[in-house]
Order: sequence, then C-alpha cells, then structure tokens
Amino acid sequence: MSQQNYIAYHKPSIGTEEIEEVVATMQSGWLTTGPRTMQFEKEFREYVNAPHSLGVNSCTAGLHLALAALNLRKGDEVITTPLTFCATVNVIIHVGATPVLADILPDCNIDPASVARRITPRTRAIIPVHFAGLPVDMDAIWTLARRHRLHVIEDCAHAIGSFYRGWPIGAGNPESGAQSDACAFSFYATKNITTGEGGMVTTHDETFAERMKVLCLHGISKDAWKRYSAQGQWKYEVLEPGFKYNLGDIQSALGIHQLKKLPRFLETRRRYAKLYSELLGGMAELEIPLEKADCEHAWHLYVIKLNLDAITINRDEFIALMKERGIGTSVHFIPIPLHPFFAPYAHLAQNQCPVTMAMYPRILSLPLYPAMTEKEVIHVANEVKSLVRSVSKTTTLAVAGGR
Repeated sequence: MSQQNYIAYHKPSIGTEEIEEVVATMQSGWLTTGPRTMQFEKEFREYVNAPHSLGVNSCTAGLHLALAALNLRKGDEVITTPLTFCATVNVIIHVGATPVLADILPDCNIDPASVARRITPRTRAIIPVHFAGLPVDMDAIWTLARRHRLHVIEDCAHAIGSFYRGWPIGAGNPESGAQSDACAFSFYATKNITTGEGGMVTTHDETFAERMKVLCLHGISKDAWKRYSAQGQWKYEVLEPGFKYNLGDIQSALGIHQLKKLPRFLETRRRYAKLYSELLGGMAELEIPLEKADCEHAWHLYVIKLNLDAITINRDEFIALMKERGIGTSVHFIPIPLHPFFAPYAHLAQNQCPVTMAMYPRILSLPLYPAMTEKEVIHVANEVKSLVRSVSKTTTLAVAGGR
C-alpha cells in the first residue's frame, strides 16, 4: 500500500482555532507561563470538577510533583501497576522510594486485591493507572487507602474524558467524599487532547496544591505575578530545591481550544470504538476490550487481545503483517519487569505479576482517533479480520483437511 493510503497509528486533530491562538500568543510577547496558562488551568479544573489545578510540562512532571510533595524518603514503598509506561515507576524511584507492582485484572487495570496483598508497613502510596481510558475501581482503592492510611495519586494520562460512577476522573466521588491526593493528566501528542508536550495535576487539597506550585518552579515562593514586595522591591525566595516543570502559554494556547473540542473528540472515539467492537466481536481468535457499566470509557486506546493458541503467528508478526497491509498499530505496554532498569526489583516476590506477563504477548492497540474517518475504521477492522482468518488454526486445519 502506498504511503498516501497508509493509516497511521495516530494523527492529531489541530484546527484553525489552535493555530490562531498560538500565533496570537507569540505576537503577545508572553510565551512562558502567563494568562493563557491561567485560563487553561481554570477551564480544566472546572471540567474535571477539582478546585485546584496546576499546568505542568508533562504528566510525568505532575506525578513527580505529587510524590515529592508527600515527602517520601528511602525505604518508603509505592504500589502501582506493571502495565504502564515507565514514567509511572521512574517518578517513584526519583523521589527515593521503592516501586512495588500489583498485578492486573482482565480489563488491564490494576487489581485492588493484588494491591491489598502488596501492602506492608513501609507502604506510603498507591498509583493506579486508568489503562486505555477505562477507570480503575477507585472505590476499592480508596477503601484500602483509608484502612491503611495511604496516599493515592492517580495516573490519568489516558483518562481525560473518563467518568467513574457519574463523576469525571479528577473529581473523586463527591457522594461518598472519597478522593485522591492528586490526579496527573497528559496532553502528549497522542492523547485525547494535546498541547504537544504538557500535562495538568489537580487536587482537592489547597495546602497540597500550594506545595506542588512551589516545587513546580525551582522551589520559588512567589510566581511571576507577585514578585514585587510591599515596598516595591523586586524579590523572590527559594524555599527548597524544586524543579522546572511549568507549562507555557504556547502550549496552553493549544490546550484551551483542545479542551473545548473534547466532547466532540470523545463522541467520535466512543462511536469508533463501538464500531470496532461490532465488527471484531465474536471472533475466537481475538478478544475485544472490556467495558464497565458504572464507567464511561474515554477510549484513548482500543486494545485487542490475540488468542495465540488459535492462530499460527505471534503478536509481533501480526503487527508486521498489519504494516504490510498499510495500517500502523502499537503495543501498550512493555511490562515494567521486562525493562533493564527494573532488573534489581523484577525477581522480588512482591513484583511477580503473572496475569500481566501472560497478557503482554497478546495485546495490540489499533488506530483510534478523531482524525480517522468511519471508512478507515471499517477498513482497519476488515484488515484485522482478513489477517486473523488467514492465520487462524481453524482455517489452516480446514485447508489441510481438504474441507
């Protein structure tokens, strides 16, 4: 297939509104954190129903700030999932704590029962990851956190637009009063809304929000709006060694309009995911993604699971053959224990995750984004079905048997 007809794994949806806002920002002369970042922060916290928000340069930065604000130290443990991008675990190591991995459920989200078994007297926090945009069972996580006096930091990189029991991810559960210490969102180029690079961290705790704000910009006590003292002297104070994690106005200019378009983006993603499931459901050679009745899936990813016992090739060969057919795919994710940096932890009993390791060779992410057309979604699904049939052991046996 020609490059022109190739269906990429992802394409961003950037319109004239974003382009004009970026140009206006550049013409304003205020390129770093300023009025557009303040506007984006305000509109974002209103969307997720959280009282405090802080624009940061990545979801990774948001997770790191939240953990740093908890004052974790060497010997502390933080429990998270092995089926995540390495950033989730990197930030635990960066604050000096020890990552502990809990196994996953068939929906690819962290298993609260496995989390419970991993809790020790050294455990300080849990980082659940809303895999693919499907919310984790947060009530179970919050119950564990209350029982053991643990902090909860949600990795919401996939979850902008997800709803848990009627409330947007980031809101907690206002009916029960349960909520996480912080939620970190991603606006990376492939996410449901994008600022190219960027993120947001939200919280319901004003003191926690102020601590993260100080840490976000070098540990400086006052931001650019308040650096003049009562005597008119330009002044700032460094309270502790912080980081350089702030989000600039150029990125926020994109985010302002991307957020406005999010409902339309979500409607398209949900429609395409439903179409995929209708076209791919019922095949013995693969499984379609699971959903939950009490959640609204944001469909950041559409992840199928190949039943390798039913086909004659492995997942990597499947990816290569899909590429030959002009379709880009991906894998989410290489489990944390398989990375060299995690080798010192991988053999430990508390990091054994057999469900994850059995799942990994089977998972495959199909293209899913608003810039696709319905015709392209149907084409991808038909190519998947065609490939599956060509490598199905049932088909192979039938041909071999002359039937």
